[in-house]
Amino acid sequence: MTSAASTIAAVAPSTAAGKFKLLVVTLVLVAVAELIGPTQFSVGPGKVVLLPMLWALLMAAAWGIAHQRVPGVVRVATAQQSLAGGLLNAGLLLFVVKLGLTVGAALPQVKQAGWALLFQEFGHALGTLALGLPLALLLGIKREAVGATFSVGREGNLVIIGEKYGMASPEGRGVLAEYITGTVLGALFIAVLAGFIASLHIFDPRSLAMGAGVGSGSLMAAALGAIAAQSPPEMLPQLTAIAAASNLLTTVAGFYFTLFLSLPLCSWLYGKLEPVLGRFSKHGAQQGAAVDAGANVSSADVAHAAPTSLRDTLLAWLVVGGGVLIGNAVTYKVPVLVSLEGVLAVVAIAGAVEAIKRFVPRLPMVLVLSVVATVVGIPGLFPFSDALIAITAKLNFLAFTTPVLALAGFSVAKDLPVFRRLGWRIVVVSLTATAGTFLGATFIAEFFH
Repeated sequence: MTSAASTIAAVAPSTAAGKFKLLVVTLVLVAVAELIGPTQFSVGPGKVVLLPMLWALLMAAAWGIAHQRVPGVVRVATAQQSLAGGLLNAGLLLFVVKLGLTVGAALPQVKQAGWALLFQEFGHALGTLALGLPLALLLGIKREAVGATFSVGREGNLVIIGEKYGMASPEGRGVLAEYITGTVLGALFIAVLAGFIASLHIFDPRSLAMGAGVGSGSLMAAALGAIAAQSPPEMLPQLTAIAAASNLLTTVAGFYFTLFLSLPLCSWLYGKLEPVLGRFSKHGAQQGAAVDAGANVSSADVAHAAPTSLRDTLLAWLVVGGGVLIGNAVTYKVPVLVSLEGVLAVVAIAGAVEAIKRFVPRLPMVLVLSVVATVVGIPGLFPFSDALIAITAKLNFLAFTTPVLALAGFSVAKDLPVFRRLGWRIVVVSLTATAGTFLGATFIAEFFH
């Protein structure tokens, strides 16, 4: 009876008290992370910078994992951790608006990127399999390698593999591993990697910003934050605009790149390389058995959730908006009332598109929101554009990333058991694929600077 009760409690919807608790604890962790501030240390010839957003992610993940040992009044249990995943998706909409406004205001700089933005997409599409596939085969991973290395495994890639192979297939298990690895470790990994590469000063910061646009808002935020910390402060608006444009292109065009280019190429290369590289590993059979053992549970854990309710969407905006006010005040010394004007403007844009989405469910929300925010942010295009740019420019981009990654930390805490069942080899391969997409796009973009 006790076991059944605990299971029911774990999956029960979060109550109003639980939602309020999640709101308060998240904002407290955001404040603590901003007070800690950035910390850097040297690794060989380069530097690693740990920004407030990473402190927030790590603290939230640890808080969620240890929830049974945390006092009940501040406990973020499994139900609230699941809610945090839904709030993360909704909260990212404010982040998308800020990115769109930044792109619109800096459109001349984005235009200067020119062909680099188009051609670097080949790096995003092919970099994952260039590094990840050979490593996967050397480690003895079989057809799971195709799903794990044809692209960075986000929601769109789950759809592609699910339609072509089915999620119960080896390819399905591979993309599942990439999805969960990216969710649990992706932001932390790419922030450390991007910061380290930036500290070497071998790439133009604009190339690194293009590489940061991997098609995931949270990963882009983490990478861009680390790059910006190692670049001249006056370049931040330009780097943010370029990264946002690259991320939008990867989100839209990247779907077709992976569907028609990288997935067929990855499958073909697997057939050619596996007989050669696969013989060097003794772990192929064990790896397949280990992934098989956790396949059913993993599939269930990443099943598409129901759309976020209007009430929870507003809660997400309250969390992210409150986090922006805290970060802007603590780290960037912007008065709360000044920041509040910008936050309300960002929420108004997101709210207008969200209202349309409620009547047109098939509307591609992120794409439309990005376009709308970019257009209204073009100087002089509308009577209100210049005023909108002025009040939202006071919202520092990095202030958005801290509450977003705090929600991500709570969200991934519940996935840790599934994550452990996937095995260390597939995790290493997934992180290598993430490194490949960042480095591949950065390397190609460098030719244009």
